[in-house]
Order: sequence, then C-alpha cells, then structure tokens
Amino acid sequence: MTIKTAIVAAGFAVTATMGAAQELDLTGKTVDFVIPFSESGGSAKWANFYAPLISEALPGNPTVVVKYMPGAGSTKGANWFQAQTWDDSEGTVIFGSSGSTQFPYLLGDPRVRYEYGDWNVVLASGTGGVAFLPPEMAEKLDGLDASGLAGEDFIWGSQGATRLDLVPLLAWKMLGMNVEPVFGIKGRGDGRLMFERGEANVDYQTSSAYLANVTPLVESGAAVPWMTWGALDDAGNIVRDPTFPDIPSFKEVCEATEGCETSGEAWDAWKAFMIAGFPAQKMIFLPAGAPDWAIEGYEAALNEVIGRDDFAEISEARLGVYPQMTGEAAQNTLKLGTQVAPEAKDFVINWLQEDYGVTLK
Repeated sequence: MTIKTAIVAAGFAVTATMGAAQELDLTGKTVDFVIPFSESGGSAKWANFYAPLISEALPGNPTVVVKYMPGAGSTKGANWFQAQTWDDSEGTVIFGSSGSTQFPYLLGDPRVRYEYGDWNVVLASGTGGVAFLPPEMAEKLDGLDASGLAGEDFIWGSQGATRLDLVPLLAWKMLGMNVEPVFGIKGRGDGRLMFERGEANVDYQTSSAYLANVTPLVESGAAVPWMTWGALDDAGNIVRDPTFPDIPSFKEVCEATEGCETSGEAWDAWKAFMIAGFPAQKMIFLPAGAPDWAIEGYEAALNEVIGRDDFAEISEARLGVYPQMTGEAAQNTLKLGTQVAPEAKDFVINWLQEDYGVTLK
C-alpha cells in the first residue's frame, strides 16, 4: 500500500468513526418538553400524550418531562426558546408550539422575538376546534341557523385577539353575534373554566381538550356542542371535522345564517387563518443549530411512535383523527402554518384595530 493510499484509507476510517459517533444517545438524560401555555389546555393534553411515547422511542430512553411556560399568549415561551441553542441542551430541550404561537408571528406582533425559520420541526400535528354553548343559548338555534343568537350578549374568555382565538372571534362577528371577549387568560383551559363557573356563555376548545374536558360537560347536560371549525379535504375545501362528523362545521352554520357569507374578504381571511391555525396546529421543534443527525434521531423516534400498531387506537381518544407528520410532510405543514396571503393579513389587521383597538406596531 502506498503512503497516499494509506492516508486516504485512514481518512475513510476516521470519517466512518465520526459518523458512527454522531448518533443521538440520551441515556440518563431528562428532556424538557416546553409548552408555552398553562397545564389545562389542549397543548398540555397533546404534550402529555406524546411525552411517554417519545421517551420509549428515543435512543437511551430519556425521561421526557412536560414543562409549562405560559405568558403573553405563548410569546413568552417562544421568545425563551428562540434564545436556546443546540449547544446549550444537546437534545434535552424540545418546544411545542401552537396556532396561538404562529398567529402573532404571522401578524407581526411586536412582542414576537422568535423566528420559525431558525427552528427545526420534527413533528406536526393537525387538530380541530369545537364551539359549544350552555343549554339555554343552544335553545335559540334553529337547526343550523344561528340568527337567534344575534340579540344575545355573550362573554367569552380569550387568550388575545392576535392568538388562535381570532378564528372564533371572526366567526362570532360574521354570524352577527355580540361577544365581549375577556382577554388575557393563559390558556384555553382557563376559558373552559370560566364557562363551567358561569362566567362565560360561549366557548371553544381544541379537539384534545374538548375530548378530555368538554365531553363530560356535554354528557351531564351543562354544555351543548354547536359547531366545529371544520377540516380540509384534498381539494382545500372546508368539510366536517372527521373527529366530530355529527357536528356541523362553521361553513354550514354560516351558510344557514342570514348575513353570514362564505365568500368575500371576511370569509377568505377566516379560511386563511383557520388553515394556518388548525391543520398546522401543533408542532415539536429542536432549537437552532441542531445537527442533521440529531434531527434524524428525533424523526426516527417519532416515526416509531406514529407507526405503532396501536397508535390510531390510542391517539383517537386523546387527540382525535388528524394527521401526525414528520420529515417533508412536517416541513410542508410548517409552511402552511407560517404563511398567509397578504390580503388576509391586511383584512385581519384592519379588523383587529377597528373592533378591538389592537395596533400591531
């Protein structure tokens, strides 16, 4: 063997050794799964569903602990995560975002100090949302027609006008309802508690929270399901939510209610933000600087989780029937959740300023 050949061979050996060494191993580690909301909402239910499954699937079987960092409608936690790097944690910090994290980013909220392009998505979860009423208000509905609610006064607990809550806020407006939002709750679970205490008389929850916390209210007669935000078919049309096929979509209710239109600027804006907020609702990220081998390690673990023979069964009762995506599908979903048409953005910004005095500067 010549000297040159020996050097090349040695180089291959070193490269192979380094490649073998660069594999995710979290033996003896604790992974913090940070959620920028309180422990009572849909994101908490989603994260606590995934945490033990991720622990089982990750190399080294680390303990995965869900940690809550509520505040400023989730921007507090997202801003904190922006400051984290791979070198700080080496795989022991992951972040779970929601539509309420995406909307301030989309709208240019001045509190946003985070950039989705810096993060590394390893899972994207679709979800839905269900609006519900107390029985005395539900009695005013005439089938799908919600015109009977127009003369009533509603109180609703909201995380904020620039959060995921803008989807129901705009829906209430399009239906001609008089809804007074109480802004500043730390999570949708706090809004549900207001409803349970009689402090609010309309609410909605994302699917996981509805399944866990609102279904008992429906069964006891304390709440009546009204409508879902719907889901997208392959052609991009709003259809009934597959998790709640017996509950009409907002589109159906809007079509049946005088003055509510499923075309025009308001509808286009509502649909754009519904798509950004729900089919791309929840995502898991690794921080900036995560190397490819670490991303691939997390993706492999999550593929193992969603590929389990029993995953459809165990997830349906906790999350509903929605896509769970990794790899290129997750990347595409991230784009869906962080991009809206300029016309839709302008409509929403003007509406928020006119109706709620919210100026995004």
